[in-house]
Amino acid sequence: MHIHLDDLTGNKIADLLREHLENMNEITPPQSVHALDLEALRSPDITFFSAWEGDELLGCGALKELDSISGEVKSMRTVKAHHRKGVASKILEHIVKESSRRAYDCLNLETGASPEFAPPSTSLVYTIWV
Repeated sequence: MHIHLDDLTGNKIADLLREHLENMNEITPPQSVHALDLEALRSPDITFFSAWEGDELLGCGALKELDSISGEVKSMRTVKAHHRKGVASKILEHIVKESSRRAYDCLNLETGASPEFAPPSTSLVYTIWV
């Protein structure tokens, strides 16, 4: 798996982000949807990463700078065919390392409260203080 900066111009990433936004709108009350669309993710305060195996997209995630000492994880999504294979953990690990490189004191990860957001019992749960 190779994780790299993504310029958000590819069709595969656009399709995955469209799926992500549609799913968030399906399972989250309208006032609680904080998922970002493609244009919002192109903001200068957001660094977007994608994970690949050859030319196959595995997943994505973003780091939004909130201020000079804190950030927020955004747009975490794994391609359905690669669920439960550790893709999200690797992307999150990459984002945590980038936060540390930036010398952030805090990294936020906001999730929904509905059952769809519950981690599987085998997942790592991160409390992140960089």
